[in-house]
Amino acid sequence: MRSRVRRGRLPIVVIGSGVAGMATALAAAPAPVRLLCRAKDGSGSASALAQGGIAAALDEGDGVEAHVRDTLEAGARHNDVAAVRWLCKAAPATVAWLEAQGVAFDHGPDGCLQFGREGGHGAFRIVHAGGDATGAALVHALRAKVQAAPHVQWRRGVDAEALLLRDGCVAGVRVRDARGRQEVIEAAAVVLATGGIGALYAHTSNPPGADGAGLALAMAAGAATRDLEFVQFHPTALAVDGHSLPLLTEALRGAGAGLVDAAGEPLMRGLHSLGDLAPRDVVARRVWQARQQGGGAWLDAMSIQGDWSIRFPTVLKACLAHGLDPRREPLPITPVAHFHMGGVATGLDGCSSLSGLYAVGEVACNGVHGANRLASNSLLEAVAGGRRLGAALSVATPVAMQGTHRWSERGASLPREYLPALRELLWRAAGPVREGMALRDAWRVCTAAAAAGWQMRLAKALLRAMRRRRRSLGAHCREDRGCPM
Repeated sequence: MRSRVRRGRLPIVVIGSGVAGMATALAAAPAPVRLLCRAKDGSGSASALAQGGIAAALDEGDGVEAHVRDTLEAGARHNDVAAVRWLCKAAPATVAWLEAQGVAFDHGPDGCLQFGREGGHGAFRIVHAGGDATGAALVHALRAKVQAAPHVQWRRGVDAEALLLRDGCVAGVRVRDARGRQEVIEAAAVVLATGGIGALYAHTSNPPGADGAGLALAMAAGAATRDLEFVQFHPTALAVDGHSLPLLTEALRGAGAGLVDAAGEPLMRGLHSLGDLAPRDVVARRVWQARQQGGGAWLDAMSIQGDWSIRFPTVLKACLAHGLDPRREPLPITPVAHFHMGGVATGLDGCSSLSGLYAVGEVACNGVHGANRLASNSLLEAVAGGRRLGAALSVATPVAMQGTHRWSERGASLPREYLPALRELLWRAAGPVREGMALRDAWRVCTAAAAAGWQMRLAKALLRAMRRRRRSLGAHCREDRGCPM
């Protein structure tokens, strides 16, 4: 096993190369940064798949307080109000910073930013880049900046499997590459930017790497968690075979697409004042209910005008690849695990309960999203939170630690052949609609198999949180206690 310790200042180790990790790394200059990711080519983050945009109150007639109200309403007012207000105030500056990094947001013929509308928003305030390819545009621009940054060393193809603790403080990581070689990297600070848990479900919009590995690493070390029960299900993924399903962006409904049942009747009629643009938890439960009842659900986007190859290139390509044409036929849809509102408990500065350990982006929970995230607040939080954390770490004075060290191990992974069964278990018991007995039975399965791999232990913790919250709130719907559809 190699040990890497550079003379002079120890590096900030950032685990995860999505938008949150890259924003943190860039903002940490001039402090040295080691940016680590599991994929050999640096890909695989959920950021690159994000079809939604950045929510920001920039249009005339809109305002920060309106953005705050919509965020709180979508989050079932379980949000930390101070965190929400900070995020919404930071949104315009975040868009400007991204433009300075080379992100080309979509503009209209008049040269002004184009604004879209998505579920839960009372105004047109979503900026996109490349139509429905905003996440990919952000990743492309920030990756170019990171690769050119002299203070950042990007390490690909390594998995962080253990945290080094000295005097109770996190002081480094141990990584392993695909060939099994281990390396110790001592650090001034360790930042988790590892994304969410969607890949633990049978059907998800997330890539395979969004499996909760960073959250499990923090939990093994004793870091406090928050709101683990709140998992958002996107209501409109293409209902085709597979694990990671193509997403049909909410912006389609903002542009005029409608949700319909097997008879072509409006699916959301009479259920919410915002109709098809109701918050995601409401729409996801309705689509889930329609599918459970055997009738199915569809997204009818045939009325949308304009060039799909410009407005919705990602959706068009995915649909055509499955033999479907959204311009000529309704699309079969299903909810999918999409975003985890819970995670490592942090403040706005990214500090966890363990000194030296920080978290940012989807793996973190600072209360900004409440019980259900408002559409297009995720990329916003990833960038704004990463910039804030990186700037704080850039001027922080590392604390010298000379005490006895110990390793906190995440533990062995669940054998690959067992993962489909775990995913199906969570999909059935911990989906958009939950029932107490099913949660109990699933928890017992995970408890009995906890020694089989860290994924089982993480699933056990998720199910425990879902069992403990006995009343419905936001994305957590308990049908045994009554759940408004």
